[in-house]
Amino acid sequence: MVIRMKHINMRSMRKLSITTTAMVAAAVMSLAGCGSSSSGSSSSASASDSSAKTTKFVLGGLWPETGSLAYLAPPELAAEKLAVKDINDAGGVLGNDVTTVDADTSDADHADQNTSAAQSVLSKNPSFIIGPASSSVVKNTYKSITSQNIPMLSMGATSASFSGLSDYFFRTVAPDTVQGAVLGNVIAQDGVQKLAVAVFNDEYGTGLRDTIIKTAGEAGVDVVYGEKDTFDPTETNFASIATAIKASDADATLVIAFDQTKPLLKALASAGVDMHKLYFVDGNTSDYSSELDAGLLEGSKGTIPGTNPSDDFVKRLESTGVDLKNTTTYGAETYDGIILAALAAQKGGSADGKTIQANMAAVSGANGGEKCDSYKACVALLKDGKEIQYSGQTGIGPFNKNNDPSSANIGVYTFDGDNKPVFDHTQSGDVPTD
Repeated sequence: MVIRMKHINMRSMRKLSITTTAMVAAAVMSLAGCGSSSSGSSSSASASDSSAKTTKFVLGGLWPETGSLAYLAPPELAAEKLAVKDINDAGGVLGNDVTTVDADTSDADHADQNTSAAQSVLSKNPSFIIGPASSSVVKNTYKSITSQNIPMLSMGATSASFSGLSDYFFRTVAPDTVQGAVLGNVIAQDGVQKLAVAVFNDEYGTGLRDTIIKTAGEAGVDVVYGEKDTFDPTETNFASIATAIKASDADATLVIAFDQTKPLLKALASAGVDMHKLYFVDGNTSDYSSELDAGLLEGSKGTIPGTNPSDDFVKRLESTGVDLKNTTTYGAETYDGIILAALAAQKGGSADGKTIQANMAAVSGANGGEKCDSYKACVALLKDGKEIQYSGQTGIGPFNKNNDPSSANIGVYTFDGDNKPVFDHTQSGDVPTD
């Protein structure tokens, strides 16, 4: 999850085939949210068995509106509004407008809220649930959702262990085998010889660390601090960690955290660590222009799964009235996930969970078909009896047998003199299925 700057221009794609050892690691990822709800009408599908035929599509949303990843909620909520508008403007699903019911899951440190938010949405009999974005929150909620035959799609949970998690679990973001491989290669290609790692003790953090370390290590990078060390997600004083990293004499430092990154960066700077040789991941490749002295992070790099959204798509997100707060992270992944579910219902002739699940792969192009880049265009093809391949904002390939994207993109960003991540290039590759 990362801040994608609104003013960044569309990149020129540079393909990199992620193969051999770079794709063989395991990793994990997480994001967050807390507990509000919005109005929505209930589906005729039973909450205990979402298989009753219905033409009423109820979209459930689980968002990180509070907690350590609350800064990611605005683009996701804007994407929900935009997707629902585009669907309803095109005639809705099976002739009816989509309605929504939302809840705030907060982060993984609020497990009770994770589950209560899920139950709140489930009580409204949703056809489909978008979110949560966090791997840890998904872990706390997916069984209660999928056990009722309700498909769910995460726009940001990148845990490698989630591939094939459930027939009813999908995602529009690649597992961390891809991001970890790319960042590990970037670190090695930059000539780093000795790497320090500061990582929080979270499934996302440690899993992603292990993937990056494995990839970079096989390219000759030596990890001199942090291969086994972690800090508590609630930690606020990072002086001792910063001192240890400085003493390790590392060439560069990899930071894997969420909001904890801000005080950690200040501690690293105070300890005299080279701030121009830092590496970030999607959870913290963010805009630090108001937090740090100008130029402090200039030259440091970070990665974000997914594509850098087009200026047109960013403007459309802004048109929803949601303040994006200078980030579009996972907006495209949220939007495409909702469109795919609506198309699955349209193709199957019913908005019940079983029908949507059974048609998700097909509308993503798993069976081939004619490409279409909007809900309206895709529905027109479906009504003509044609197979389709929805090609949306994310640029992902059709769902594979694990309900992961079969191919995906990782954006590489470089921090500028204002401590803002600026898109540099994209590396693309296939997502492993074993």
